[in-house]
Amino acid sequence: MTSMFVNLPVTDLDRAKAFYTAIGFTINPLFTDHNAACVVVEEDHSYFMILVRDFFQTFTNRPIGDPAAAVSVSTAIFVDSREDVDAALAAGLAAGGSEDHPATDLGFMYQRQLTDPDGNVLEFGYMHPAAAEQGPQAFVNQQS
Repeated sequence: MTSMFVNLPVTDLDRAKAFYTAIGFTINPLFTDHNAACVVVEEDHSYFMILVRDFFQTFTNRPIGDPAAAVSVSTAIFVDSREDVDAALAAGLAAGGSEDHPATDLGFMYQRQLTDPDGNVLEFGYMHPAAAEQGPQAFVNQQS
């Protein structure tokens, strides 16, 4: 089975773990220590590895950017409803995140950006099932 791990540098591992669990994810203790934590986004499929910056640096000879200063990636996570998008944002904001970009509502798709305390950008989104299966025009056709 294919799995995806997104590695994110963090400055405070405990704060990052608290943030990611506050927005509804869990921590896999089998792959968690003082340098890193495995955040389960979707069991058996999608994970974040939150790594303290010094440990993250051991994986590359290139300098690590500061996501609080310059965004280089945004990870989109699609959920089951617009309400789930709003709930994730509310939980993330309460846990120390920020919303630096207004919501995007295209009718068939709704997205909001949540920035974690280190500056890593997450986008929570919902896409209408007709658009997800057949493209945006299918949603438009259903509305007319």
